[in-house]
Amino acid sequence: MAHAIVNPEGLHDPVPFGYSHTATVPAGSELVLVSGQYGSGPDAAVVSADFAGQVKQAFANIGVALAAHGLDFGHVVQLRTYVVNHDVSKLGPIAGAVQERWGAKPPTQTLIGVASLAAPDVLFEVEALAARSVG
Repeated sequence: MAHAIVNPEGLHDPVPFGYSHTATVPAGSELVLVSGQYGSGPDAAVVSADFAGQVKQAFANIGVALAAHGLDFGHVVQLRTYVVNHDVSKLGPIAGAVQERWGAKPPTQTLIGVASLAAPDVLFEVEALAARSVG
């Protein structure tokens, strides 16, 4: 059995904002944790000074990391996103990237506003938890 995403009645619809309220992972699943990915190319250099460009590349990097384990975005149950100097204008690129990959069933997500990340030119970072059925 695969994981399940549920948005309970009585809570607002989070999908337009790029996340879901809850997810369950069945017993016996294998978890794959993807460390924070930022908008870098293979040389570790940031590919764009633009926030939206960094979001796009960071999610592409999540895809590469998942593929290394034979997984894809459909296996992701949770995201944690870190945004430097967060303001509401940054929600659009993040929600767009999530909706592009997950449509109407995005994973759970927590957005954390931070003063800075690992390097001064890094504006966005995302980590993921994915689950694979085994057996």
